[in-house]
Amino acid sequence: MQSCNMPVGRTMVLLSMVAALVTLPRMASSQSLTPPAESSAESPAAVAGAAYMRANPAYEPPTEKTKLSNYAFDAFGPYPIVTSAAAAGVDQFTNSPPEWRQGAAGYGRRFGSDFGIAAVSTTTRYGLAEALREDTLYYRCECSGFFPRLRHAIVSSVTGRRGVDGHVVFSIPAVVAPYAGALTAVYGWYPNRFGAEDALRMGNYSLLEYAGQNISLEFLYSGPHSLLSRMHLNDAHGAKDPGPNH
Repeated sequence: MQSCNMPVGRTMVLLSMVAALVTLPRMASSQSLTPPAESSAESPAAVAGAAYMRANPAYEPPTEKTKLSNYAFDAFGPYPIVTSAAAAGVDQFTNSPPEWRQGAAGYGRRFGSDFGIAAVSTTTRYGLAEALREDTLYYRCECSGFFPRLRHAIVSSVTGRRGVDGHVVFSIPAVVAPYAGALTAVYGWYPNRFGAEDALRMGNYSLLEYAGQNISLEFLYSGPHSLLSRMHLNDAHGAKDPGPNH
């Protein structure tokens, strides 16, 4: 049975990085699409829920070039490299799995495993999205307030957009992808004692990590002269910048 230290530690690393980076400029410029709440007698929660499912006239489907660029960044860019390196460090510290031992060789196997899981998950998400004609890119919320924006980021981790109007739907690619990466690792290169239950648990934590990534994309802002901008991390998803949130 897999120790819980590995997925918990990996998730804590990601969420800690997000918490630290919230005080820095935003990592990615993402297009804001959620329309502002209209004045009505409905409760704010009802208005926000309806806004998620409405078509948005400002939506512009991403081009094939944009999707390819985003896939390359998400699968092989600096973000998966840095997070895989950090996660491998946690796995090395907790000696998970112990069969891979310590030292440079052990760290290399753990880094390769974490990076491979991320690459398979990202490839699955983009591949299924292309097959289902779905847009799973992240779009920043045009709403105001911490909790509405947080809700938008979390909900976006299991939803996507379809059609020329960009209406929001439950996303099969977004939900399947984390488990595809975990299953590939468990049955591809993990020790034989790992099985389906471990893959399910790892997939759950990967989905949580994806939600954490969306939260970072929602709240981190990058100005034109910031360090992150100079590192070319300010436009990770290739979408138009609508300007600062209200």
